[in-house]
Amino acid sequence: MNYEAVIGLEVHAQLQTNTKIFCSCETAFGEEANTRTCPVCIGMPGVLPVLNRKAVEYIIKTGLATDCTINRSSRFARKNYFYPDLPKGYQISQYELPVCEHGKVEIVVDGQVRTIGITRIHLEEDAGKNLHQSGGNSSLVDLNRAGTPLMEIVSEPDLRTPEEATEYLKKLRSILRYIEVSDADMEKGNFRCDINISLRPAGSTTFGTRAEVKNVNSFKFVQKALEYEIKRQAQILDEGGKVVQETRLFDSSKNVTFSMRSKEEAHDYRYFPEPDLVPIVTSQETIDGIKATIPELPDAKRSRFVRTYGLPEYDAYMLTQTKALAAYYEEAAGLSGQPKVVSNWMMGELMRLMNAENREIEESPIRPDKLAGMIKMIGEGTISTKIAKTVFEEMYKSGKDAATIVKEQGLTQVSDTGAIEKIIAEVIAANPAQHADYKAGKEKLFGFFVGQVMKASKGKANPDLVNDLLKKKLNE
Repeated sequence: MNYEAVIGLEVHAQLQTNTKIFCSCETAFGEEANTRTCPVCIGMPGVLPVLNRKAVEYIIKTGLATDCTINRSSRFARKNYFYPDLPKGYQISQYELPVCEHGKVEIVVDGQVRTIGITRIHLEEDAGKNLHQSGGNSSLVDLNRAGTPLMEIVSEPDLRTPEEATEYLKKLRSILRYIEVSDADMEKGNFRCDINISLRPAGSTTFGTRAEVKNVNSFKFVQKALEYEIKRQAQILDEGGKVVQETRLFDSSKNVTFSMRSKEEAHDYRYFPEPDLVPIVTSQETIDGIKATIPELPDAKRSRFVRTYGLPEYDAYMLTQTKALAAYYEEAAGLSGQPKVVSNWMMGELMRLMNAENREIEESPIRPDKLAGMIKMIGEGTISTKIAKTVFEEMYKSGKDAATIVKEQGLTQVSDTGAIEKIIAEVIAANPAQHADYKAGKEKLFGFFVGQVMKASKGKANPDLVNDLLKKKLNE
């Protein structure tokens, strides 16, 4: 490619408050249309907004977790535009003086650490939702979301590839979940982003003309939208044309973007200070108090997992994606005393079963103590690793512990030397040609005999014991 992509993301994350940002209406998701509204959030004349204190605490917490400067004084502004889902005809947002500025987030892509700057994080209210009727003749408006508290997290144009953009979003979502300010659930629309993308000649430091892709709501779609835009803009430039500054939408069924309208500039919104709200003034004491509530964040936890449990970087990265996943791992590792084995089972069998059902770790039928119990049984020789996979799947289906399943199904590993020697003798007697070939030098046949013995024992024979006894018997 002759061009370099310059990408910036504007992430909208819904704050996990019980009520809206300027009124006491509940923020519950999935309720009947227009049942979570009041005169304030539907924009009735003469009503006044009252700021939700918890929303301010949450945005400060986010700023601290992303190394932002917290402005001791910030204020709201009116962003004026007319759209059916915006009943007041303006949105209460922030413009010149946001709560947080000049932060950063570190990501790792292809083994390389990249620091992505955060320009600002500001508070604003969400709009409602338009519901377009089939047939295209009419639309309905649901104002349940109107007034829901949002943070807009604006990155610097530091991202260069779709992979970096996706990794940045995953890292940001992980941080928000760790500090418990947002569930960042994309399916509910609680975590979505606008993409700003432009191209410039490789080696140039001058920005090109950018297009904005609005409201992309999944990691996969962000990747696809960026891939398409890079190809589209490159083709325009290759043909001697000019990229038009505009707002576009992403069609997830076709993996293409299409033009929506010309891109607005700040002056198009006629921002001015919100007259019905006083500035937010935050004391250093308040900031320090919020800082003290921030838990160990993903990067610090990943480093500790490598240092304390001896895990590879990749394992530690995967196991610290969410706070709940990391807590599950630490409990199972502590109870079993085998941290790497726990990591293997979690990243292998457990994640395979969970992903197939789109479950989160909190919903796992196998709790940490049960996983640790099964791992101890393997270590004690009660069951083999092969049998353990059968036991694990049954644990996942039934919720029973390993000991109960092993007892009910008679899966205890056979470590009786006499019993295993008997099976080995029968296998050798049934395969004289292979035995002769083995003794003639075809040592690869050893694996064949191991397989036959394990099959004859229905997987119950102790593998280590089988290997030792088989070597002796085959060479007699």
